[in-house]
Amino acid sequence: MVCTLLSQPRWLFALATNLFPGALYAVDLSDGLFEGDAEIKKIALTIDDGPSPVTAEILAVLAQHNVKTTFFNISGNLDGHEAVVQQAVESGHELGNHLTTDYPSIRLSPEDFETNLITAQQALLPFVQSIETDTTLQWLRPGMGFYSPEMVKTAKKHNYKLVLGSRFPYDTHIHSSRFASAFILSTVQPGDIVVLHDGETRGERTVATLKTILPRLQAQGYEITTISELTTFADTNKTYAGETHTNKSQ
Repeated sequence: MVCTLLSQPRWLFALATNLFPGALYAVDLSDGLFEGDAEIKKIALTIDDGPSPVTAEILAVLAQHNVKTTFFNISGNLDGHEAVVQQAVESGHELGNHLTTDYPSIRLSPEDFETNLITAQQALLPFVQSIETDTTLQWLRPGMGFYSPEMVKTAKKHNYKLVLGSRFPYDTHIHSSRFASAFILSTVQPGDIVVLHDGETRGERTVATLKTILPRLQAQGYEITTISELTTFADTNKTYAGETHTNKSQ
């Protein structure tokens, strides 16, 4: 019952996109795509606020289930955790920019927001370029999830797309892996972008949540992947929620 009341319906994100354009919440795969008789069901998994002492445990669970994710790391958390970030990149996970501190981005002046973006990029970029020198960071998630048109403009200036999410199990407020697992499993839809969190305490809950949801989602036919892989699939086959894209398969 509680999960239903807090379910974050897709129409709400469509409305937000129309009122406050410039951020990606989900990919619209609502009509369904099929390969033979099997429905193609893809979602993106994202994990915010790392790295932390728990990141290695998160990576181990992801590896166990052959799942790739997008880690939105905070550059201020990198010190002492460089090796695990490098491990994530070398394992095929994607890095996103989550700025320098766990602070509401909407409260920053435009100048401070841009400075935070650039500072975090300079710290995170060497990790992705250690694998492919021409690779760059392309996804930016603002702190606490709120954004302004000026932030969208700044993100585009630095070749980022702002991304939030469509399936957030309130794991920063409700300290229960059981609730987070039940919420995701009861509300998830193809094209969703799921948001979970790293950190010493939140990360432990995320480990427990992943152990519960990953095998069950895969048993339901879901492929769990990065934002870039999900949006590339959408570019080829469908549209982003609220944004029209060319169907390259036609």
